[in-house]
Amino acid sequence: MNDTGAVREKPRILIVDDEPQIRHFLRISLKTEGYELLEAENGETGLALCARHSPDLVILDLGLPDMDGTDLLEAVREWSAVPVIILSVRDRELEKVKALDLGANDYVTKPFGVDELLARVRTQLRNNRRDDGVSVDPSAIFDNGVLHIDLSMRKVSVNGKLIRLTPKEFTVLQALMLASGKIVTQSQLLKDIWGPTHVRDTHYLRVLIGRLRHKLGDDPTEQHYIQTEPGVGYRFVAVCD
Repeated sequence: MNDTGAVREKPRILIVDDEPQIRHFLRISLKTEGYELLEAENGETGLALCARHSPDLVILDLGLPDMDGTDLLEAVREWSAVPVIILSVRDRELEKVKALDLGANDYVTKPFGVDELLARVRTQLRNNRRDDGVSVDPSAIFDNGVLHIDLSMRKVSVNGKLIRLTPKEFTVLQALMLASGKIVTQSQLLKDIWGPTHVRDTHYLRVLIGRLRHKLGDDPTEQHYIQTEPGVGYRFVAVCD
């Protein structure tokens, strides 16, 4: 029976991974945090559970015994916007970019740190609750008491001091902020902002992100606001203190 309309207090997470030890480890870690869990050891079962039980988040391995995880991801994206975190040993840039372009919300490589994974789970669940099927308001405001961003007014300030951004710097910041918590790939940013002929000009983006971090007072070694996913892209971390 499909329980799409059911109201539940605990977020429901579906784990699709063929490694029993990984599922066991995730089960312990996630149940400790109070999440309700569903488990599948192959893609077919995972797809059926996703359709039947409408999880709030999916943790998906790519190397499944009956299908590639990207095939399952494509199938899910035909009818669901559920957040999907890829958890895989595949660490090649092309694999990450492909999964993200197919609709994954995040990508974590094995072996992984449980604290980092739990933080990413919380971020995706928080974003999903905030979106709730409604498009992000382009007039969104971010304010953590230090950094203030008002997209509608195109104003950015740090500690009350107005910061001047170039048009491209503001456009990149806006793109990252509107996708808050989600990875925006380098190729997507380059295509949207510089044009389709510049999708390989990653040095443009690196220089711009460096300038943007400097203006926002974002330490490149700590990355409080703009986090780098090496070789893949960037994400804006909207954590208000």
